[in-house]
Amino acid sequence: MAVAEPRERRALLKFFFITFAITWPCFSAVAAFSAGAAPNFAILRGPILFLGIFAPSIVALSLTARARGTVGVIALLRRLVQADVGVRWYFFAIGYMASVKLIVALLHRVFLGAWPPFGDEPWYVMLAATIGSLIIGGQSGEEIGWRGLALPRLASRFGYGAGSIVLGIIWALWHLPLFFVREADTYGQSFFLYTLQVTAISVAIAFLYQRTNGSLLLTMLMHSAINQTKDIVPSHLDGATNSFTFQASVAGWLTVAVLWLCAGYFLFRLRRSAQGRSDAIEPHTLNEIEDGQQAEEVGSDVSHATP
Repeated sequence: MAVAEPRERRALLKFFFITFAITWPCFSAVAAFSAGAAPNFAILRGPILFLGIFAPSIVALSLTARARGTVGVIALLRRLVQADVGVRWYFFAIGYMASVKLIVALLHRVFLGAWPPFGDEPWYVMLAATIGSLIIGGQSGEEIGWRGLALPRLASRFGYGAGSIVLGIIWALWHLPLFFVREADTYGQSFFLYTLQVTAISVAIAFLYQRTNGSLLLTMLMHSAINQTKDIVPSHLDGATNSFTFQASVAGWLTVAVLWLCAGYFLFRLRRSAQGRSDAIEPHTLNEIEDGQQAEEVGSDVSHATP
């Protein structure tokens, strides 16, 4: 095992390196198009953006195929339809960010004596958008990589709590070029505030992942719901132009506070849980990615993994 750990670390670093090597140039190109560069090639903006969004999952599937062949890829993709979990976890996935934002609104009213600005999307539109984005959106483009491959391997080394924090920081950095896309809602906003929010969200998604035995369907649903309900109380600061400051809206900082109060609870639960490690989700896979061996070469390892 001591020999395998350095190989596993190198393989996980390979996943992150290749993912960033694809995504950052794609997102940077989109930022350049948004600033008016190369207008004759602006038609490529959409395909380039989607290549960047789907890079984590493309890389994860490629590395899994190299290590375990079709068998490994099918096993990973099967978790996208792993729906046999408690109903409460569906409510958790859909309602988590909405609940956080409503608490933020109450805190804003209590401490500042006024309600914060609310978004104007009806609840049924947000619900429909959540389901629609789950089906045809980019959540699968990210989740197969972040939670399908990276999280269980980080957890095998650090535990789910610390692993989710590490992943959250990396996940936030992956989005960094989008802070320079003029049409994006992150343009000019505080990247530091965003990183704090995303890292706390990563902990919450890891808690859901661990409680649903690695269901990527549920992490995709939660990811989609967060995207669609985060503007119930917007964190956006009007007029912001510098993403590398701590300048942010009161609602943004209240959101950070509530998210981290929740994250603290999830970290406590993950620490106490006897399953708060990656032993449920194929920890052997990255040992073989570095060598590029096929499924038949890792049969003895597969026998020790839970499907």
